[in-house]
Amino acid sequence: MRCNGISRSTEAGPRRVVASSPRPDAEGAERPAGRLQRIEDGVLALLLGAMIVLASLQIAMRWLLGAGLAWVDPTVRVLVLWVGLLGAVAASREGRHITVDVLSRMLPERPRAAAGAVAGLFTAAVSALVAWHAARFVVSELRYESVAFSGIPAWVLESVIPFSFAAIALRTLWAAASDAVAASRGAREGESA
Repeated sequence: MRCNGISRSTEAGPRRVVASSPRPDAEGAERPAGRLQRIEDGVLALLLGAMIVLASLQIAMRWLLGAGLAWVDPTVRVLVLWVGLLGAVAASREGRHITVDVLSRMLPERPRAAAGAVAGLFTAAVSALVAWHAARFVVSELRYESVAFSGIPAWVLESVIPFSFAAIALRTLWAAASDAVAASRGAREGESA
């Protein structure tokens, strides 16, 4: 089954979501979902590269000069947060986030799709709740004008938290809707058989 650049396997076994490669449409233009995937991957690669370069620079400076730059350690900590959360968003895009699917492996196709829809709705609700409270936290940091380091406002660095969880909630909700449609189609096909 294909849905908006995401294909789901329908054979028996664990439910897998595989992101399709970005393909151009009839006029040769790339689909918006493919462009978004490329942007996400590019930002992740850029942040990870910056994190590696800065950490390596700090290690080398401490080893060679006996001291490092004061702003590098907090910057690397922030980059770890950003890479981790944006990596979770990318994992939700491809259905590779952490799941507990012991029972779903034993279920037939239709109940497995229904269980996936229920689990997806639960995950979307929890992610939306975390996004809501993280947004409230970021707004409070903005109001109180908290500074993280080197004069950088804390809310700017923390804004990735509500953004990431909101994106995960939306993607998981989309996957849950797709599972619900698959379960209902299976139910209708089972009744007509």
